Amino acid sequence: QVKQATNQIVMNCADIDIITASYAPEGDEEVHATGFNYQNEDEKVTLSFPSTLQKGTGSLKIDFVGELNDKMKGFYRSKYTTPTGDTRYAAVTQFEATDARRAFPCWDEPAIKATFDISLVVPKDRVALSNMNVLDRRPYPDDENLVEVKFARTPTMSTYLVAFVVGEYDFVEARSLDGVLVRVYTPVGKAEQGKFALEVAAKTLPFYKDYFNVPYPLPKIDLIAIADFAAGAMENWGLVTYRETALLIDPKNSCSSSRQWVALVVGHELAHQWFGNLVTMEWWTHLWLNEGFASWIEYLCVDHCFPEYDIWTQFVSADYTRAQELDALDNSHPIEVSVGHPSEVDEIFDAISYSKGASVIRMLHDYIGDEDFRKGMNLYLTKFQQKNAATEDLWDSLEKASGKPIAAVMNTWTKQMGFPLIYVEAEQQEDDKVLKLVQKKFCASGPYTGEDFPMWMVPISICTSDDPTRAKMQILMDKPELTLVLKDVKPDQWVKLNLGTVGFYRTQYSPEMLESLIPAIKDLSLPPVDRLGLQNDLFSLARAGIISTVEVLKVMEAFVNEPNYTVWSDLSCNLGILSTLLSHTDFYEEIQGFVKDVFSPIGERLGWDPKPGEGHLDALLRGLVLGKLGKAGHKATLEEARRRFKDHVEGKHVLSADLRSPVYVTVLKHGDSTTLDTMLKLHKQADMQEEKNRIERVLGAISQPELIQKVLTFALSEEVRPQDTVSVIGGVAGGSKQGRKAAWKFVRDNWEELYNRYQGGFLISRLIKLTVDGFANDKMAAEVKAFFESHPAPSAERTVQQCCENIL
Repeated sequence: QVKQATNQIVMNCADIDIITASYAPEGDEEVHATGFNYQNEDEKVTLSFPSTLQKGTGSLKIDFVGELNDKMKGFYRSKYTTPTGDTRYAAVTQFEATDARRAFPCWDEPAIKATFDISLVVPKDRVALSNMNVLDRRPYPDDENLVEVKFARTPTMSTYLVAFVVGEYDFVEARSLDGVLVRVYTPVGKAEQGKFALEVAAKTLPFYKDYFNVPYPLPKIDLIAIADFAAGAMENWGLVTYRETALLIDPKNSCSSSRQWVALVVGHELAHQWFGNLVTMEWWTHLWLNEGFASWIEYLCVDHCFPEYDIWTQFVSADYTRAQELDALDNSHPIEVSVGHPSEVDEIFDAISYSKGASVIRMLHDYIGDEDFRKGMNLYLTKFQQKNAATEDLWDSLEKASGKPIAAVMNTWTKQMGFPLIYVEAEQQEDDKVLKLVQKKFCASGPYTGEDFPMWMVPISICTSDDPTRAKMQILMDKPELTLVLKDVKPDQWVKLNLGTVGFYRTQYSPEMLESLIPAIKDLSLPPVDRLGLQNDLFSLARAGIISTVEVLKVMEAFVNEPNYTVWSDLSCNLGILSTLLSHTDFYEEIQGFVKDVFSPIGERLGWDPKPGEGHLDALLRGLVLGKLGKAGHKATLEEARRRFKDHVEGKHVLSADLRSPVYVTVLKHGDSTTLDTMLKLHKQADMQEEKNRIERVLGAISQPELIQKVLTFALSEEVRPQDTVSVIGGVAGGSKQGRKAAWKFVRDNWEELYNRYQGGFLISRLIKLTVDGFANDKMAAEVKAFFESHPAPSAERTVQQCCENIL
């Protein structure tokens, strides 16, 4: 549609050569373009016409040639091996954020939506897929080996969600309860491995339809595993692409954590079919809304499909605490980031967009209540379907549904970085408790001393020992200080803030209040997610120097009866950070003794072998506890690990997959050069990549200086795949104090090779974080800073700043 008379048309186009272009106004003859001017920097082309194009509708025809590239973006080729061992290529697409323009000239912005009629001409023995169902497949007139496949017209949609795949695949299929045809496409001969994802998808579609009260808008959905794939998965409307590890499950050889991962990723991508695809963000500034929302609701969906995973408790340790750790740094950023040039989009696909985004949506859902939240979601999806929306539009719909000041509350969480620490003390007045609350920004570096006083509107919930699972009081804290009266709370009753660890803040209790909570941890009357939140807050406060570490370790001792995997996994991380810090002092032996005291009772209860009736979480817990005890040198664990390792190596009794990591790490930590050689031999013999990775991650546990060097040299050898080198070096850095120094020196000495190998991608950021995060003095921070000033790594700039801040 020409809105005002012009003789030029400007559109997006990258790595494409236009041969001819013409414009035909409706009912008039076509005008051929006489000039094509490419602006390569801006990824645009200007088509010039000899005469003025008048206002009105018409059609633009373009004949062009592009390339099937190797960049894993745009329309690219993906290499795979056939069951007989031949190397072949599939042609696949990845357009988000700005790469549809590499496949065809278009207006490549999320708010410029259109319908698409797609036809593909392909070899007749290949599978051809696109967003919609196939209408027609007929022989191609000019070549009998080709067919032309014509797909149905799409709904009005954004360019970044268009997709096509041509290759060789098998599939499994099912109909969901609401009649949608679901297929999972796998490499040839591996259809069996698509069954788990198929089950999850067939359950998930009706769940979302019911939750949003909006039907899935297309006749079919395909989930497909792609061999070479940069991200984890991509939510193309009706044709979702995945990395093989995020979709395929081998019933015999996949571990519990892989199944959980696949379920979460399928839930995430299918949520986007409504939230992102049917209603799309106005511009990339609002990307967080897409990703934060899908990262929250994937847990709701998995909880619906697999209640036995206790997945919401895992959310707190996987997303919530991870986001708080990053967001307490001065080098964090707000959830909403203004994006000018599309090349800036890549930088915001990070833990703040995903994990903090998901955490504040979880807090919002809790504040509004499920029923009004669903009403608001339905209002939003119905009002904006096949259109675009901004963050404010969602707040507006939720405000209408709930009557609460959603925009005012949420702006404090998305438009400024950071989150509050709430200090609370209690005073008994006859039968009532009077609470005094004060909020201040929480900083990893210690008490906040800034000039300005950032403020949040914090939904606060309070429970007491009367009923630890229900809020006695809920209130919105919208000022720096607040005094509350809790009626009928006896002196011997405890009081706890942040029920369910849902509010995105940390709590600091007065010593008396904290003391009174300890028995509730011991007798497990406090729910798991609250026990987890309580100790995570204490550890962070101690690391920031706000309370003493002794206080925290006293509380730790209350966890002797802890049965919950997720609570243990968080405790274990925190103890790990503490023992890394103490490795710089004379107290390292004492902390190892403390770890043994904390973990041995649960280790004895669990034993080495699975008992009848155990499930998903027991397997995860056993591996965690035995590994922790073994590393700390717990005598009985070490002896049993050595015995089982010997049987494993001699082929007498093979270790179950769940026990391998803890056994390997234990024998290496307390082993010598013979142990290391045996491990390297196991690595060479392993035919499964999972087993090779498992060994690579633990090699760094070895403690003799000359053996540490041997492991580092091995990291860059042909034996290790390039993307896995990072985890070998990281394992050395995290293995011991000597390892940390050696790994940092190794990275500096081999910087050219490492940097060229990862070409400034995300792996370079990961490498830097893994090697320097454990240091703890000013001299090291200065050394790290100086090194990166003379060896710049632009894509990892923020990571370097965050690491230096962590060291200090």
